[in-house]
Amino acid sequence: MTSLLDTIVPRTLTQLVQRFTAGPATRVEAWLFEDEAARRAAEKTLAAAGVTAVLRSAYKPLVHFFLEEFEGESPGAREIVVRTPAGKGQRFRLEAYPLAGLIGKRNTLRFVEGDELQSDYIVETGGRRWQVFAPNDGTASPCGWLRVWQGDALVEDAPLRTEFEIACEAALDAVRKHEWPATLPLFDTLEIDIATAGIERRLPFGEETISTFEALHEDSYYGVLEFFKARAGLPEADRTLQPGQIVPLVSQADGDTRVTVRLARHRRVDPPVDATLVLDEAERSLAPVEVERIVAQLPGEPFSVTSFQGRKVAGVHVRGALPGLAITAGQHANESSGVVGALRAARHLNTHRDAHYALVPLENPDGAALHYRLQATHPNHMAHAARYTALGDDLEARTKPPFGEKAARLEAIARTGARLHLSLHGYPAHEWTRPRAGYVPLGGELWTVPKGFFLIFRRHPGLDGMRFLHALTEELHSGSPELAEFNALQQRMWHAHVGELPFERINGIPCLVTTDERSTVPFTLVTEFPDETVRGAAFRLAHTTQMRTVLAAARLYWKGLLA
Repeated sequence: MTSLLDTIVPRTLTQLVQRFTAGPATRVEAWLFEDEAARRAAEKTLAAAGVTAVLRSAYKPLVHFFLEEFEGESPGAREIVVRTPAGKGQRFRLEAYPLAGLIGKRNTLRFVEGDELQSDYIVETGGRRWQVFAPNDGTASPCGWLRVWQGDALVEDAPLRTEFEIACEAALDAVRKHEWPATLPLFDTLEIDIATAGIERRLPFGEETISTFEALHEDSYYGVLEFFKARAGLPEADRTLQPGQIVPLVSQADGDTRVTVRLARHRRVDPPVDATLVLDEAERSLAPVEVERIVAQLPGEPFSVTSFQGRKVAGVHVRGALPGLAITAGQHANESSGVVGALRAARHLNTHRDAHYALVPLENPDGAALHYRLQATHPNHMAHAARYTALGDDLEARTKPPFGEKAARLEAIARTGARLHLSLHGYPAHEWTRPRAGYVPLGGELWTVPKGFFLIFRRHPGLDGMRFLHALTEELHSGSPELAEFNALQQRMWHAHVGELPFERINGIPCLVTTDERSTVPFTLVTEFPDETVRGAAFRLAHTTQMRTVLAAARLYWKGLLA
């Protein structure tokens, strides 16, 4: 193990309390990355020292204003108008998410971009008006802030560097300054361990959670990956770089923040298989060993390849008289509902005597193992560090040998001669942010908030397939009132905070249709269910929808709708 950094960052809240109890001011306002309980306790301590203090959240300040300060509802329905700070209006509408879902069904939310001098949110409703400060630095990233009064005089009004900002920058600086080797991969595992105080608050709407711990995970992982891409001269959208496995380990701790960055060897720890697991009722993602066990029980010809960390990428080929079909899931290992949905679908497909398909239900078992590990600490986090392979790349982007994990997909296609590939995916089920990089994830603008279950339909030039897609969406939408209601709610939220959907709705299901020759398969159907972070009933809806999509698509394909 090689240490790149081991440092302590003092807690900003503690420093403020010490400063203003030692030399009291008349009044203090501060914006911090701290939960409400910690801020209220500090306010009481300062009040005892004669200081009037109001401590607010620097992260999602408008949402916290409605949670903590907005005065009770007036009778009857009303419109709430939010004037966003000038410039980057869409960014501030996203920062206000999921306000449209929190204000109640009787109220409506309308955003208006403020004039060129406006730097705060302005909230107007029922003849009343509130001004909500949104502390931001020059990159439109949320930051700490401090205002101090002596009597009626404002004597300090400036950004306040908090441990949230310092810890993230310290970790990235340690990576930037290290002397990296010239050849890839650069490391086995790069661990970024941050133990800190912060916010972890589940909201009373959908799967939404306000979490500075999750935000640190996202900023750390993508910040490091972007550094290595820039160092290699690759574009920001590149998915081929293989630096190694980047593992942020963010945990909650009282007191000061500790930041540790180290190079280590990965630890192969397989959890015990849950013998009581009922696949149809699964409420959580599966560990790689559980998937391997279930695949071994399926009929057909087994095939497999070995992952970078030595795990089996298991597949099965069922031969039949019908046209060949390839089914894959788990390419992005933190998108886990497709894995369960594919395995459930296989059991139904096997009842068709002429079924012809090859299944690889978990293409990225190394990522899935990391996902399983990260969920032990934060079961409701997106865990995007588990998205790619242990080499750090997206296996789909591998276009030449060695193909590694992707070889299982290629074998599934070769065995079946598939004209249709079903690739089961997911995306964040609650808001995805990167507070230290301008708030909205770079390159992830379309994925920041959920918009329901949708499909991406790729086809080779000159091919159509729309009859298939129309029949599929009609069956999926009409066959599940629960899915229809789920999609309608999420699309209303998207409309309120983002605007129009970025692609066409076909029978109530958004569909992005593209011409794409990346695959040798003429047609590729990609499912996208907002499944990252979900458990329980929400996860069951996710994997049931994935299963229904596989079964409907297979039936329509075998019926000849893609001929």
